Amino acid sequence: MTPLAGWENFYVIVGSSAGALIGLQFVVITLIADLPMPRGQVQAQASNAFATPTVVHFSVVLLLSAIASAPWHGVLMPAVLWDSIGIVGLAYQIVVVRRMRTQALYKPQLEDWMFHGALPFAAYIALAISAHAALRHFTQSIFGVAAASLLLLFIGIHNAWDAITYHVYFSRRPRKDSEHPV
Repeated sequence: MTPLAGWENFYVIVGSSAGALIGLQFVVITLIADLPMPRGQVQAQASNAFATPTVVHFSVVLLLSAIASAPWHGVLMPAVLWDSIGIVGLAYQIVVVRRMRTQALYKPQLEDWMFHGALPFAAYIALAISAHAALRHFTQSIFGVAAASLLLLFIGIHNAWDAITYHVYFSRRPRKDSEHPV
C-alpha cells in the first residue's frame, strides 16, 4: 500500500478539474482574441502579469495531482518534489508581483493583489512547509498539500473569471460602424 493511499479520488477530481480548466482557458483566450482591444507590448505585459499565472497555477495543481497519484513506496520523493514546486512557486510569485507593478494596461485593485499575489504566495508557502513536515508527520502534511492544491485551483478559477469579465465588459473598445460585420 502506498503512503498516499486513500487520496486517489481527491487527486483524480482535483487534477481532472485543473486539466479541464487549462483547456478551457485556452479556448476562452482564443475566443476573446478577436475582441477589439489594445495590442502590443502593453497587452503582452498585462498578459504575463495576469493570464499566464492562471495557467501556471492550474498546471501546478495538475502536477501535484500526478505526483500524489504515482505509486510511491516512500514519502521522501513526493516530499522533495512538493518542496521543489513550493520553492519555485514562491520565486515565480515574486516575478508575478513585479510584472503586476510594471505593466501599464491596468491598475491592480486590492482584490487583484490578493488573488494574483498574496493568496498564491500563501499556497506555495503552505506547500513548501507541508513538504518539510512530510518526513515526520506525513498524515498531517498531506492535508497541507491538499489545501495548497485546492487554494491554487480556486485562485485559478477566480482569476480566469475575473480576466474574462474584464475583457468582455471593460477592455473592449467600441467598434466603428465600418468594423461591424454585415
